[in-house]
Amino acid sequence: MDRRAGEVSPTGRFAAMSPAGRAEGDPPRGGTQRIPRPTGWELGVVAPWLRADGPVPSFPLAEVRRRLADLPPARPAPGYALERRESAVLVPLFEADGEARLILTKRPETMPSHQGEIAFPGGKLEPTVDADLRAAALREAHEEIGLEPDAVEVVAELDGIGTVASRFVITPFVGFLASRPVLRPDPREVVRVFDVALGELLAPGVHHAEAWSTPMGELEVHFFDLADETVWGATARILYGFLHHLVAGV
Repeated sequence: MDRRAGEVSPTGRFAAMSPAGRAEGDPPRGGTQRIPRPTGWELGVVAPWLRADGPVPSFPLAEVRRRLADLPPARPAPGYALERRESAVLVPLFEADGEARLILTKRPETMPSHQGEIAFPGGKLEPTVDADLRAAALREAHEEIGLEPDAVEVVAELDGIGTVASRFVITPFVGFLASRPVLRPDPREVVRVFDVALGELLAPGVHHAEAWSTPMGELEVHFFDLADETVWGATARILYGFLHHLVAGV
């Protein structure tokens, strides 16, 4: 396991050079998200797609579909999710200029939890409204960003994950869109909606992982430093698993 100690700037940004390939002279990446790093954290494992022997893979939507066809059955969330608060998120993808792009949202600072974090559209299962978790993901995406459920082709269910702070058990669903959608974000739940190419998420200098010692045990925490936002927490864990499967065998 390749690990090194890191440093954090006063704003909470990752300040040391990571094994992902960020050089000292490169402009800083990432956003202003507050990262509650414990003392004594270390750099974690290097992502399997960060190789020096070839270019960053490019994934049109048809290739994403092909690679998801052999996805193993989704596994439930691990045991550290002590209270089952069932929820679901949608991982929406569309194609532009020959490459799959992923839609993400930013939560308001006024939310009761996960303030200012980057997230997939989604939320709690409402048993009196939702037929199942898939329906919950589609309903929440419609409520949060105005994505019409009929415009989404759900192609895969990913492994469930548990959140440490809010005790949610999240089931992610991958959904394909025929083209770039016209979205209508609800300002009460979303302050920004944007999309990012899969190739950018896979590029050197974007992903790194950290090993945290917490009261819940040892955690491997993933980060994607975009040009102006930092994806971390549950969303980054979902992204890491999704991308890990896509690049297997590339």
